[in-house]
Amino acid sequence: MGRWMHGPPMMRGFRPFGMPHRSNKPVELLLEEYEAIKLADYDNLTQEQAADRMGISRPTFTRIYEKARKKVAKAFVEALPIIIAGGNVKFKDKWYKCLDCNRVFRLQDSQD
Repeated sequence: MGRWMHGPPMMRGFRPFGMPHRSNKPVELLLEEYEAIKLADYDNLTQEQAADRMGISRPTFTRIYEKARKKVAKAFVEALPIIIAGGNVKFKDKWYKCLDCNRVFRLQDSQD
């Protein structure tokens, strides 16, 4: 069962600034983990509200959220890049990505 997301992230990941490029394995943040952090920390929803928005139980949301925060903390402390990809999600709308500029967008339905 996929977890609902409003839309994909604007970026595919992050790299530490001011650190030489190392061959350390990046931290892989799943799309549902990104969404959990976005809903709880950026959108300031309660865990119950965020779980409802994602179509999952509150305990499941808590597990996803805690795992995501541990991954982000590891990346910050160890100066590792973060890759946002994979996971088990469904988007509420149809999203597209421009292959020239990498901008992500959705087309509005025309109602004539």
